[in-house]
Amino acid sequence: MNEVPPHVTGLAEQRARARAGRDYAGADALRDKIEAEGWLVRDTGDGFELTPRPPFEVWPTVASVPEPGAGDRPPGQAGVADSGAAGSGAAGSGAPGSGAAGRDAASMDAGRVAEAADPSARPERLGDLDAERVAATEAAPKQKPEGAELVGRSDDHEGHPERTISSQLLWDGSLSVSRLDETITPAEPHKPAVSPTVTVGLVVDGWPDDLRDCVRALVARTEARIIGLDLGNVDGAGVVLEELAEEFPRRVEAWHVAETPHWRGGTAEWGESRTKLLKLDTSDVHVVMETSTILDGDAITPLVKVLTDDVAAAGWKGVNPGADGHEWHDAEPGEVRGLLGHLFAVRRDAALAVGGFPEGARYYRNADLEFSLTLPGTLVALDRDLPVHQERHRGYHDVDPDYRDRESRRTYDRVLRLLQDT
Repeated sequence: MNEVPPHVTGLAEQRARARAGRDYAGADALRDKIEAEGWLVRDTGDGFELTPRPPFEVWPTVASVPEPGAGDRPPGQAGVADSGAAGSGAAGSGAPGSGAAGRDAASMDAGRVAEAADPSARPERLGDLDAERVAATEAAPKQKPEGAELVGRSDDHEGHPERTISSQLLWDGSLSVSRLDETITPAEPHKPAVSPTVTVGLVVDGWPDDLRDCVRALVARTEARIIGLDLGNVDGAGVVLEELAEEFPRRVEAWHVAETPHWRGGTAEWGESRTKLLKLDTSDVHVVMETSTILDGDAITPLVKVLTDDVAAAGWKGVNPGADGHEWHDAEPGEVRGLLGHLFAVRRDAALAVGGFPEGARYYRNADLEFSLTLPGTLVALDRDLPVHQERHRGYHDVDPDYRDRESRRTYDRVLRLLQDT
């Protein structure tokens, strides 16, 4: 175990005094000095804790992690999720008569003329005379070409209907070419269906083996991007997250903060961390998932397919409240009132519209219900139709029971108020 040098401990003590005196600028400067010495300082309930600085960038708090601008993607993360977004917008489209539209129409009409002029392009095989007349048409695009007019009126096509068809093509093509300087209203282009982009957000607050299994299953069985937010490198989970980001650079994005999770006595809260992941995401669909949830197949695509303008979120397991609202019961597949945080997908625009995840939720339990009740629209659970299972739910079983019950009740009070309001 690394021993903290006395002068680093002295800097941490000075920083604690600066914070107590509300000299936050001085405290930040001292924190930078501590990091320059190769250590990280974390504030705890009874003082501070010093740990060796890991070999990656660590932000001091969840709030300090920078968020991408609207429409931006984090550098170096142009992975699978980017492929669906390319070309989905209106870039390159113009008003009727715009330069781009005119060039497209010109190319199309000139192509028809060239096809008619090529003796090998059609089974009718135009003669040399027709080809010469097409060449004359192209040479004088802004006049009504006499050659084309003669072809259109010629009486020597009797018994040769293929000549008549070819002549009509030449006539149509010559008219199009001669009118390229006029306003052209192109037909409404067909817009191919574009699959929504998807990102899975993971709060990394310990249990590195679970994290490794969860991410590897996601990479192997889906095309979703993964963003992990490491809270304090608990038990080395942040180091594992960084290793996964290096192993799968086009799929996994890692962020690290010095704050430890609230359930471990730190200051990083569940709601704040989840909202930060939502804002770091730039995809159409944001997936909430716990690291104890393991995919046995592609369980993400079925959830995404359910989402529509009316369906705001779709998840693995759903619940409904009892008549008094104090007890929630497992729901059958279909429409539900609440989705559990083991695994669910939400339209990112809908989640952002309600301000993200509950600000007051310091611990996950019941915060998923609180978030569900704030979302507009319908919620759907698929349950047994999804290829997924859960390992030991450490976020529940391996947390101090007194803390778990206290924070669960605190959040559930807000859930009851939401139920009463709705």
